[in-house]
Amino acid sequence: MNETSQYYNGFGGLPVDISTHGWQIDKLFYSVHILMILLFVGWLSFLIYTLIKFRQRPGHKAEYNPVKTKLGSYLEVGVALVEVSLLVFLAVPAWKAAKTLRPTGSNVVQVRVVAEQFAWNIHFPGKDGVFGNTKVELVDIDNPLGLDPEDPASKDDIFTINDLHLPIDRPIYIKLTSKDVIHNFYVPVLRVKQDAVPGMVYPVIFQAKQTGSFDIACAQLCGLGHYRMKGAITMETEDDFQTWLSENAPSI
Repeated sequence: MNETSQYYNGFGGLPVDISTHGWQIDKLFYSVHILMILLFVGWLSFLIYTLIKFRQRPGHKAEYNPVKTKLGSYLEVGVALVEVSLLVFLAVPAWKAAKTLRPTGSNVVQVRVVAEQFAWNIHFPGKDGVFGNTKVELVDIDNPLGLDPEDPASKDDIFTINDLHLPIDRPIYIKLTSKDVIHNFYVPVLRVKQDAVPGMVYPVIFQAKQTGSFDIACAQLCGLGHYRMKGAITMETEDDFQTWLSENAPSI
C-alpha cells in the first residue's frame, strides 16, 4: 500500500483518523451528508414527478388554482427538526467537549506553534517544562520567536521550523498564535483545524493513537506564498519522542 492510500483510507475517501476525538467529527460529517443526500433525492424525485405529471399534452388544461395541502409544511418542519437534532445532539457535544477540555498534569505535552509567512515555528519548553521569555524586539531571521537569551528558562528550549514531533497516547496542548496575518493550523488526520490570529493564543488539544508522519497545512489564504506553507507532524512512540528531544536539545 502506497503512502497516499494509507493517508486516505477513511470511509468515503476521508483521511484516516488517528485521534481519539475524531469519531465525533466524522459522525457529524456523515450525518449531515446523509441528510443532504436524502433531501437531494427527495426534491429531485418531486421535480421529475411534476415534470411528468403536469407536462403539456392534448386534452389537458392548465389549472391556475394552487393545490391546497399541508404536506409541504410538514416536510419543512421535519427537515428543521432533523437539523436541530444534529446541532443539539452531535455538533454541540463535540464543540463543548473540545472547548472545556484543558488537560493538566505532568503527562501533558505542551508546545507553542507560531505561524508566519510562510512557515510553522515550533517551540518546546525543554527539560524544565518552562517556556523561555520572548520579546518582539529580539525577533530576527536567526531568532524568529524572539527568545530572550538572558532568560534561564530559554536555555534548554527546543526550536524547529515545519517539523513537529509528538508522542501518541498522551494529551497534547498546543498554544497557537501568529506573527503577521491570520493563518490556520490544519491537520486532517487529527481532525483539528484552528485559526492562528496575531496577538491571540488559541489552544489546540488532541491525543493521537497511531504513529506516522503527516502534513500540517495552512487552511487560510495567507499571502502569495500560501501554497508552500507546509509542515510535517510526526506522531511517534514515547521512547522515540524522548530520543528526538534528547537529540535536538541545545548544548548548555
